Amino acid sequence: MSANLDPRALRDAFSAFTTGVTVVTAMAPDGAPLGFTANSFSSVSLDPALLLVCLARTSRNFDSITRGTGFAVNILAEDQREISNTFARPVADRFAAVSWRPGPAGSPILDGTAAWFDCRMHQMVEAGDHAILVGRIVGFANSGRNGLGYARGSYFTPALAARASHAASAGETLVAAVAERDGAVLLVPVEAGRFGLPQIQLGAGEPTKVLARHLTAVTRLPASVGFLFSVFEDRATTRQHIVYRVGLGPGEPQDGRMFPLGALPMDRLDSAQTADILRRFAAESMIGDFGVYFGNETAGRVHPLARKA
Repeated sequence: MSANLDPRALRDAFSAFTTGVTVVTAMAPDGAPLGFTANSFSSVSLDPALLLVCLARTSRNFDSITRGTGFAVNILAEDQREISNTFARPVADRFAAVSWRPGPAGSPILDGTAAWFDCRMHQMVEAGDHAILVGRIVGFANSGRNGLGYARGSYFTPALAARASHAASAGETLVAAVAERDGAVLLVPVEAGRFGLPQIQLGAGEPTKVLARHLTAVTRLPASVGFLFSVFEDRATTRQHIVYRVGLGPGEPQDGRMFPLGALPMDRLDSAQTADILRRFAAESMIGDFGVYFGNETAGRVHPLARKA
């Protein structure tokens, strides 16, 4: 590792870049299909038609792919989160759980993807602890479906983001944060000695930017706004509520207190909605499997939004 660079911190910084999610597939020398989840993918050229993926030297597929004649890149659709997890885990037969067919160049093409590209190996470039595989596209298809997104260690989908944008434009809106650091969340004092989530009335502006500015002003700490956690309407007040997961930087907050998830002041919260949000966040944090709630203050549905396995 280069001097003075923390590998984990560098990985976290790279994860700020929002990417799509792909499954790279090929045929092993023995004729068995192989594949792995990858988000280090990019188009390279239209003429000739080239793309690239990056493959870690530690991958168990490294020898089979780099010595092969080609590979395919399958861009997963927004409802194919489980396929991504399947191909990210050390599963004995990853292809047993998916439908696929050979592509025009012979590599496996997964059904239901947003798009796919079947390639001949064009060039391999040594690149530190990875290899850059450049493929020449011999066949492709585009289904028109939205792709699955990935950033900051979690999946997201365009459909969920669109629903949040709609809520933000549907009248008076409060935007709030489940602001976390090292297994504890920030709660701020409200009336009558109770605690609540840090929040602000949205007004004009993009919700994540408004929330980030508010948190920085309240805490004097760095704040990284992540993914949606809840979008709901309070029917009694007709207000829309949008809640995001937020990562807080080091230091003591100027306002509010950090409460460990195992010691939340559930009997001193400002509302039943805050209690529901915190209970769900604590439960989902334990298993690393997050969702986004859509509904009203009493009834709705949690849409899966899991961390990558």
